[in-house]
Amino acid sequence: MVGLVVVSHSATAAAGIVEVAAEMAADVPLVAAGGEPDGGIGTDADTIASGIEEADEGDGVVVLVDLGSAVMNAELAVEMADATAELADAPVLEGAVNAAVHAAGPKATLESTVDAAEEARGMSKL
Repeated sequence: MVGLVVVSHSATAAAGIVEVAAEMAADVPLVAAGGEPDGGIGTDADTIASGIEEADEGDGVVVLVDLGSAVMNAELAVEMADATAELADAPVLEGAVNAAVHAAGPKATLESTVDAAEEARGMSKL
């Protein structure tokens, strides 16, 4: 099964997004990788890489990020992690929910799950 890692500058935000996505796809490996190791606001490549390895069940991991330096640290983490992972260019909450629902399906691949996350960019809320 494809796993997901949610990266946010806030540990609370990352955990909340994982909580929402888990309501829609409880069996999908979802990991929050938010905040700095000291509890502050920020992102950390080591934390993200550990999250990627934790979420990996052999089919790869989709990484969703909030903004700015999260992208840079997630790219570094993808290189560091002992797992196959790809960043999705998607809104973090909507992308995580779309990706989680898709990943719960029997035919989900890493590429199709990234696509599902990225489809959230075009979703209208009204």
